[in-house]
Amino acid sequence: LAALERQIFDFLGFQWAPILGNFLQIIVVILGLFGTIQFRPRYIVVYTVWTALWVTWNVFIICFYLEVGGLSKETDLMTFNISMHRSWWREHGPGCIRRVVRPSAPGTLDDYSYVSVTGCIIDFQYLEVIHSAIQILLSV
Repeated sequence: LAALERQIFDFLGFQWAPILGNFLQIIVVILGLFGTIQFRPRYIVVYTVWTALWVTWNVFIICFYLEVGGLSKETDLMTFNISMHRSWWREHGPGCIRRVVRPSAPGTLDDYSYVSVTGCIIDFQYLEVIHSAIQILLSV
C-alpha cells in the first residue's frame, strides 16, 4: 500500500524514474507474496534480490533530495531529463501556500519557475526522504 501511495504522488509530479521503480516494486511484491504462499523458491529469490535493489534505490532518493555527494534536487534526473516537473510535494505540501507570479516579460509562457510557494510546515525534500525511509523500513 505504501508503494501504491507513493506511485500516485509520483504520477502527480510526472517523475518517471520513481514511477518505473514503484511499478516494479508493486509487481515484485505480488510475485513475492505468490512465491511465499505457493512456496516457489525462484520467486522468493527474485523478491529478495529486488528488495536489495529497492533499498538501494530508496537510499539514492534520500541522497538525491538531501543533495549528498554532488546530487542536486534541482536537476531533471527523476524525469529522465524530458520535462521540468518536480516533486508534487514541492507546491502541495502541508501548509504550503502556492502563488503564481506573473512573468516579468510580456508574452512569456508560464512555467514552474513562476510559482511561489511559502508557509510550508515541512519542506518537500524532507517529505520525499520520509517516504523513502518508510519504504526502507518496510523492506527490512
